[in-house]
Amino acid sequence: MDDLDQVEANGSDGVAYGTTVKVGRPEQRNGEVLKVSARSRPSAVAGAIAGVVRESGRAEVQAIGAGATNQAVKAVAIARDYLQETGIEAICLPAFIDVTIDDEDRTAIRLVVEPR
Repeated sequence: MDDLDQVEANGSDGVAYGTTVKVGRPEQRNGEVLKVSARSRPSAVAGAIAGVVRESGRAEVQAIGAGATNQAVKAVAIARDYLQETGIEAICLPAFIDVTIDDEDRTAIRLVVEPR
């Protein structure tokens, strides 16, 4: 019995790169990436980040472009507050990564959120 939570899909560049986050057992989430677009609601993404961190110990957020990165950073800040309410002090580890979308190489930002 798995519940599903959908995170916003389309980027500012028109590329659809959304994800479905499973709210089930922690082992089901390993390898999941929360992909954020410029139109993503930071509070919704923050809830997904907090849920993944609580269940599996870390969350990975990916964004392509300035607008998506802005929303992702706001989501991480909000998620830190959500996690602090349950006694978890979270940190964020940013990195650049190379991804391929529709046979085109792009540079994305990866934000790993995990307890301190």
